[in-house]
Amino acid sequence: MKLRIGLFIVSSCLVVSASAFAQTKSKSQPQADVDRGIVAEEFLKARPGGKSNAQARKTRYVSKSPKSALPKADGEFAQIGLTVWRLRPAKVNDSVRMIVQQGEDAVEWTPERISADTPLRQNDRIRLSFEAPQNGYLYIIDREQYADGSFGQPELIFPTTRTRSGDNQVSAGHIVELPGQDDRPNFFTMRPRRADVRSESLTVIVTPKPLEGITIGEKPLTLTAEQVAQWEQTWGARVERFEMADGAGKAWTQAEKEAGANATRQLTQEDPPPQTIYRVASKPGSPVLVNVGLRYARSSSRQ
Repeated sequence: MKLRIGLFIVSSCLVVSASAFAQTKSKSQPQADVDRGIVAEEFLKARPGGKSNAQARKTRYVSKSPKSALPKADGEFAQIGLTVWRLRPAKVNDSVRMIVQQGEDAVEWTPERISADTPLRQNDRIRLSFEAPQNGYLYIIDREQYADGSFGQPELIFPTTRTRSGDNQVSAGHIVELPGQDDRPNFFTMRPRRADVRSESLTVIVTPKPLEGITIGEKPLTLTAEQVAQWEQTWGARVERFEMADGAGKAWTQAEKEAGANATRQLTQEDPPPQTIYRVASKPGSPVLVNVGLRYARSSSRQ
């Protein structure tokens, strides 16, 4: 089954920027090219400045893509960022926590960063956040992917009127969280509908203007496979994925919590960047599309 949030479905920090990042190349692993790195300075400088740029200089990402997926170094590209948070019970020394309603009780949990390809167990609770340094409109499609490679029915799970009142605009320094902190429940539960489900496949699109012909409501909008295929064919491009070198396992910060809860609160250049950055071959002003797979651990998906 799709990512379930109580009785309704919502899903998947994406950042669109046409700036190039500094990069280094690895000679030891020509196929995976995993030592190829970037720093987050170009990604962060669209945000408002802070007291220093120390965070931008120190944060390093490592490529997780094969060479065949890399955009040309001299070509134009956009940046998309994503942070996947997995919830765990709060510990005594956790300074930033989330209140989760469990029946009649309110329980404290702590969101922790995980890499985009971390295997997820059945009933894991996750949250996702997006950010964009350029103005645009965010759309998220969810499909189950099965063991034979086929996909289930695509649904536009964001925007809906139940989350952010349907506001899907993105801009520099502003976080779009899914689900919202005020949603009930305010997390996704990983729970496949069939034993052969291998992942939740999220298609994330950022467009310079709203998509035509899309009328949102309280519930996710059912799409056709042909419609999604047309968007993928038109806007799909080579994508390189980078993971923050030391980000996995780090807990939610007060700045990230405040920015997610308040649409007017911006992250600064000193605040943490997204855990995962996707570099997409794209011309400035064009829609950007990225497919993200939240995969189940094999033992969980067969239950």
